[in-house]
Amino acid sequence: MNAEFIRNRITQLRLQKGISEYQMSYELGHSKSYIYNISSGKSLPPMAEFLKICNYFDITPSQFFDESPEASALLQSATEGLKKLSDDDLLLIINMIRRLAKDN
Repeated sequence: MNAEFIRNRITQLRLQKGISEYQMSYELGHSKSYIYNISSGKSLPPMAEFLKICNYFDITPSQFFDESPEASALLQSATEGLKKLSDDDLLLIINMIRRLAKDN
């Protein structure tokens, strides 16, 4: 892990969200060049700002550094949907997952 990874990851997440550097800077409460300066390597966010960036993307710091393919937006979306279900609905989904996994 290095500074380049952090810059590239912020850019990747920003592009996945369809947000410009300017818009992200503005929504985080900074000057229009704030995210540009991070992406271009001129600066890195301090810890407090890094946590705000994670919150902005609705991810945990652990998810930010997770390079595995399982960290996809699709999986994150499914996880968010599961959090909204009742216990009974979750049990149905779990049983379905187990059945499908057994068939593979």
